[in-house]
Amino acid sequence: MQQIIIQLAGGIGMFLLGMSLMTDSLKAMAGESLRQWLGRFTGSPFKAMMSGIGFTLVVQSSTATTLATIGFVSAGVLSFTQAIGVIIGANIGTTSTGWMVALLGLKFSVSMVALPMVGVGAMMKLLGKNTVALLGLALAGFGLLFIGIDFLQSAMAGFAEQVDLARWSNDDVLTRLILVLIGIVMTILLQSSSAAITATLAALAGGAIDMPQALTLVIGQNIGTVATAILAAIGATVSAKRTAAVHVVFNVVTAVVAFFVLMPLLLWQVRTGWLQDWDNVLVIALFHTAFSIMGAMIFMPFTRQFQWVLERMIPERIDGAHTHYLDESLFSVPAVAISAAKSALNQTVAATLSQLVKACRGEMSGTAIDVAQLDDCLQKVDEYLNKMPVSQSQADQEKLMRLLQLIVYIRVIREDLIHAEFIDVLHGYADASLMREVTAKFEQLAEYLAQEHEYLPSEFVASFVQFGDSMKAQKTDVRLAIIEYSAHTQTHAADALNLIVARRWLDRLVKHTAKMLLVLESPKVKHEMI
Repeated sequence: MQQIIIQLAGGIGMFLLGMSLMTDSLKAMAGESLRQWLGRFTGSPFKAMMSGIGFTLVVQSSTATTLATIGFVSAGVLSFTQAIGVIIGANIGTTSTGWMVALLGLKFSVSMVALPMVGVGAMMKLLGKNTVALLGLALAGFGLLFIGIDFLQSAMAGFAEQVDLARWSNDDVLTRLILVLIGIVMTILLQSSSAAITATLAALAGGAIDMPQALTLVIGQNIGTVATAILAAIGATVSAKRTAAVHVVFNVVTAVVAFFVLMPLLLWQVRTGWLQDWDNVLVIALFHTAFSIMGAMIFMPFTRQFQWVLERMIPERIDGAHTHYLDESLFSVPAVAISAAKSALNQTVAATLSQLVKACRGEMSGTAIDVAQLDDCLQKVDEYLNKMPVSQSQADQEKLMRLLQLIVYIRVIREDLIHAEFIDVLHGYADASLMREVTAKFEQLAEYLAQEHEYLPSEFVASFVQFGDSMKAQKTDVRLAIIEYSAHTQTHAADALNLIVARRWLDRLVKHTAKMLLVLESPKVKHEMI
């Protein structure tokens, strides 16, 4: 028995390790394209559901899809309406693992193929770079996954010879509910419904459990997947909590219908109908897919009503801060986590620059510009990035470097803005055309940042850089003009010096902002640094 337990633990461990390697590498390869894909193909509830299915098929993990969706909603990438369809689709997409295990892992001896896959994948990881290395990890993970299944099948066959589970095979409702609870606990402990269902399929194939037991366990395992979503929603945004609630309600309601309607119907078909000749393992895979599709058929026609109910159960609380983008659920897709941090910074900088625009127009004093919100955002972004795991994707690493450059320039601009009292000095001297142009440039910048463009328009960046170059070229002439103006108006020397310092402050602010814009522009566009 000890040998069986060791083999069982090793099989589950290999399966989880293989699934983790495969999922993480596939997500890293997809990276930012996952966000773009979901944003582009979720225009209707049906499209959102199909995107959820596709996303889950790509990363082979409904948990990853659910966590990413919660993060996407928090980051403003997806609306709550779109998220409902994606979550429903993820529940259908995750059933692909059961089919893969049933058709390949338990039907054929893949260990002879799996071991070379691990070897080739490891070599690709060691010798390759970027996409090749990530593909190697995915290949090695795929191989480990099937080696784990092989161990599980052997362990379950030995378990069936030593343990009699016949007393759990009756049709008593209480017994079945206990098995549902066992299925829930299995998923929570393994942190993967795919691993729990694979263990169930292996146990069924090895004769350790019978068909009704397997069906009941699968229902419980499907409910157990909500645990991760609930944990991810604790302390998250209202939208994230609503998204997690979709996952919980969908899985629980679907499980109830499957328990009382679909399972008896399927067992009847196995005994007397067209499923008599089907292999038991394939019947379980079919059942898993069938009750997820049944759930979609129940919920999809009532998406709007479902949304309405959850929005009233979990009301929105608006606090005006932009750091709600910083959701740790996004760590499952590092490219999107980086984008979330960038969005938080852009929105906060836009709000701060809006104050600067008002000061330039004379609608408020330069001394009244408040950088407290910017300070808070910078601190929270620092804390967020410290928690974020390092991505193995070179594209993600380059994106992170650009984000760090952005933070540096924002800190420099923040130091400029704490001396914004110079705007009040310039109002007494600077020509109106200059102040109008400065106001227009910063106002347009604030609008672009608030609109959350992936990259700033190259034309605008080039125009701002040119404006900064022009101000720099006029530095000497402006200084002489200020001196002449002071002599003509008999201004005190101290006031003239203050004007010169104020104009130099404005030059620096424009120059530092121009450098920040170069970081926010597409990396494909090259400019000479001003």
